[in-house]
Amino acid sequence: MKTLDEYLADAAQAHGHICAGQVLGVRLAMLGLRELGIEDPIRERKRLVTYVEIDRCMTDAVALVTGCRLGKRALKFFDWGKVAATFVDLQTGRAMRIVVREESKKRASEMFPALDKEHGQQQAYRVIADDELFEKQPVRVEIHAEDLPGYKGPRIVCDRCGEGINFKREVVSNGRTLCRACAGQSYYRPLTD
Repeated sequence: MKTLDEYLADAAQAHGHICAGQVLGVRLAMLGLRELGIEDPIRERKRLVTYVEIDRCMTDAVALVTGCRLGKRALKFFDWGKVAATFVDLQTGRAMRIVVREESKKRASEMFPALDKEHGQQQAYRVIADDELFEKQPVRVEIHAEDLPGYKGPRIVCDRCGEGINFKREVVSNGRTLCRACAGQSYYRPLTD
């Protein structure tokens, strides 16, 4: 594993800037990997699946450190609005959920009162001990075959719109096979029929 400073330099390059969220994400991912005993996540990339719970700067840093990507099906996103991630070792089945402690922002402001909020948090998040910054919880994560990286499965066609559906994401309703949008679970609404 790289050092904190090496990961932060990589994170600044990949994300476009360094911020408190990047520092938290790098530290959180490094801790998750250490807890699972994964030394080189890039070399062992097929061993790890990571679930993130927020779509903020922290998530980019977690992806960078772990090597998990949405396109590789190794990074999973749940929009829960929490600065948290769960790391799953596919070899052992062990999983560790790590969340940033709510009191960490207050602790950061106390440590560097002369700095503005952002820079104070960046500096504090670099040095606060893991057990003060994060809460760790061993968890069980059941990953279905169709959610694993590298899964190859049948492609189904929606009976209504004709679009292809992968990874068993179809819905059967009244004897018809539908995509989630046609089954009423759409996040978008067509402007024309």
